[in-house]
Amino acid sequence: MIGFVYVNFWPSGYKSVSLDETGEFALPLPLRPPEPQETLTGEDLARARDRARVLSARSRSSRWFLLWLLVGPGILAMLGENDGPSMISYAATGAAYGLGFFLPFIVVTFAMAIVCQEMCMRVGAVTHRGYGQLILERYGRAWGWLAAGDLVFTNLVTLIAEFVAIRVGLAFFHLGAGVAALLGVALVLMAQSGGRYWRWERIVLGLAVFNGLFLLSAVLVKPSVGHIGHALLTFSPLPHGSFNEILLLLASTIGATVTPWMIFFQQSASADKGLTPHDLAHGRIDTVVGGVLAAIFGCGALVAGAALLGHGGASVDGLAGAGFPEALSHVDGNTVGALFALGLIEAGAVAILTISASTGYAISECTGASSSFNRTLREARSFYSANVLVAAIAAAVILIPGVPLLAIALNANVLATVLLPVTLVFMVMLANDRQLMGRFANGPFANLAVGVTVAVVAVCGAAYGIDSFLSQLHLIG
Repeated sequence: MIGFVYVNFWPSGYKSVSLDETGEFALPLPLRPPEPQETLTGEDLARARDRARVLSARSRSSRWFLLWLLVGPGILAMLGENDGPSMISYAATGAAYGLGFFLPFIVVTFAMAIVCQEMCMRVGAVTHRGYGQLILERYGRAWGWLAAGDLVFTNLVTLIAEFVAIRVGLAFFHLGAGVAALLGVALVLMAQSGGRYWRWERIVLGLAVFNGLFLLSAVLVKPSVGHIGHALLTFSPLPHGSFNEILLLLASTIGATVTPWMIFFQQSASADKGLTPHDLAHGRIDTVVGGVLAAIFGCGALVAGAALLGHGGASVDGLAGAGFPEALSHVDGNTVGALFALGLIEAGAVAILTISASTGYAISECTGASSSFNRTLREARSFYSANVLVAAIAAAVILIPGVPLLAIALNANVLATVLLPVTLVFMVMLANDRQLMGRFANGPFANLAVGVTVAVVAVCGAAYGIDSFLSQLHLIG
């Protein structure tokens, strides 16, 4: 086995340092020798140290330590999507309709998410480029900026909803909007102060562990295990209600599972982490584990919310005042309410960190600026500034009197569903580009699975949008 450090110099000028454990180049892209004046940067050296640890673990057959070194982007993307609005949406669905159709539907949507996110990881590991940079390079500046602009708008709306969710959680402990705004921005500043992607990733992973509070809340409401098993195995028909309401439920559930920011984030984070094609197996484990954990915790929020079924659950206003945490404390005790409230704070906090990062990646990649947590503040001003600025704007919005926070938060997931198909289509095109991906391009099964996912997302989003438009014109009832 040959192990050495080499520097890849891409046609775009992007540099990355990695280790080739087999003595072969990791990527099927053309390389050019370094120009004499080019030197290794702090980013290069930081990534080289990370890859050296991976090489050492692989050479010693330290499987668990190797897995520990390589996991991160997949788990963060999945648990970051278990954000505040998503968990409130699951709880509200459980409170209004019980388990029935939606418990297995959450599992199905996370299976769809795993298919999509595996592609993101694979493209990032093979090309060492983020999603925004590849769109710009392969399809032109117009499409690159359109993708970035679409993401920034969606992310801003979603971040406002995350701050609202933190506000809801803090309200249970009698803390106000100012504390929520300060907490969110402070977390962004703290997490990115380490000057290393590895440190940022481990800080956010440490917070993401507490997404399990929703599962603990579900256990404490003492649900019927038989009822849960029956719901998972039978896939009950859709609940009764207006066509528009059912479409809203489907669209918001899909938008709580697969969103554009996840695609930007996982591909860029995989590149920032320094993953190579040698790491694809571990990247898939990372993505699958993240999807399984997120599905379990999301189902936990649904089960906890279902405890309010028959107790006025359908009328609980989850985003005003203390909402669901307060309602759960009245039905199942203060401990359950407190755990659910803490879960909302965690869900909002992790989502703020990951969504802000995806915004920084997108803006920096499309402008050609440095986009890595391995860079210093001076070296990557636009990247770090975008991270903080988008979070600060969202924090400021929740402090403005009269802003329709409830409407923004409730529609954040639906907006993500409507805008997702375009992002997914570009991802499929990148993953099928054999000039770019070589032998790591999509196979027939992957294309079939993602094709079904795109079709489901597009139909649900388009049907809800058309039905809502026709309803507003009073052309349908």
